[in-house]
Amino acid sequence: MGALLPFHERIRRELDELKGLDRYRVLPGITARQGKSIELGGHRFLNLSSNDYLGLGDDRELLAAYAEEFKGRRYPMSSSSSRLLTGNHPLYDQLEEALAALYQREAALVFNSGYHANTGILPALTGRHDLVLSDRLNHASIIDGMKISDAPYQRFRHRDYDHLEELLAAAGERYRQIFIVSESVFSMDGDLADLARLVALKKQYGALLIIDEAHGAGVFGERGMGLCESAGVAGEIDIIVGTFGKSFASTGAYAVMQPLLREYLINTMRPFIFTTALPPVILGWSLRTLERQALMQRERAALLQLASKLRGELQDRGFDVPGESHIVPVVTGSNERAVALSSSLREAGFFCLPVRPPTVPENSARIRISLRSTLQWEDIAPIPELVERVMRS
Repeated sequence: MGALLPFHERIRRELDELKGLDRYRVLPGITARQGKSIELGGHRFLNLSSNDYLGLGDDRELLAAYAEEFKGRRYPMSSSSSRLLTGNHPLYDQLEEALAALYQREAALVFNSGYHANTGILPALTGRHDLVLSDRLNHASIIDGMKISDAPYQRFRHRDYDHLEELLAAAGERYRQIFIVSESVFSMDGDLADLARLVALKKQYGALLIIDEAHGAGVFGERGMGLCESAGVAGEIDIIVGTFGKSFASTGAYAVMQPLLREYLINTMRPFIFTTALPPVILGWSLRTLERQALMQRERAALLQLASKLRGELQDRGFDVPGESHIVPVVTGSNERAVALSSSLREAGFFCLPVRPPTVPENSARIRISLRSTLQWEDIAPIPELVERVMRS
């Protein structure tokens, strides 16, 4: 044990440093979640930190209907194996066919999580003779996928497509293939990628384009297929990645693509090959929520209208509130101010967690208000004044 003490002392010292920087994290003691509310330690708060953007996770009627279906069909609770062994199930086929149909694409592939998808697709498709160009504010899972890959990568300035074009032009003919990767709706700023420009650049330079719709699917598009649908470019993007864990209120992720790419990923993508498949009971629920959200055009419009009103109220008071989506961040700068603002909001009955580095760049800590279509303006109307009171103090 004596030889291990320096290691444990180092770990303790690093944890103490995180506390001093207001970057120390603890698991919240959540005891219940129902509708708009969340319960912690016997206290109920309005939940403004959920990614259940359409409220499907608490749709009691939908849950009851699925429970009846589950009892009738007795879906297994576990797959007990990888898909390439005995873990495959007809519900996988149904879910992938439904995804392909909604996106009006030829093929889809379901994964265990968005993290699995983003840490597996790039390493499977790229090698040391390729180049990956990634938006600087892409999600950590995309960054980790680039690090796992053997391909060199460069990060272009956030939504700076002139900079991206400079990198594409400089690459010339030196690489076998260039891949461009971007989120559609950026998870921490709530701003939107210019998908039309990205598609134009990918065509001009012969690149492959991968778009992560984790926060766009369900919220944008007539059928809820994300910003790529609403921008009219879904058919021009080589791989569109989405998740079931947010608007679709389930577990897992997916990608839509050409059949050849699907076949290749099945044979080469390590997080797909070497993991136990999703339980059929989850696949059935994902299929039901996917079909339900495709009909929720009214809810999508109401959600974006609510977010626009809140963002406008906060900006009118002089606060830094970037974005143009259902994600409404209030940038505080310092970690200390973000923690204080989150605490004050909680005292007023709002559960809205602070976001600090390394999740966001240094000196850009914030609270991230995550809205849902089940909320009304009356639910969140006090927030601008509360924010002003804390930020001006």
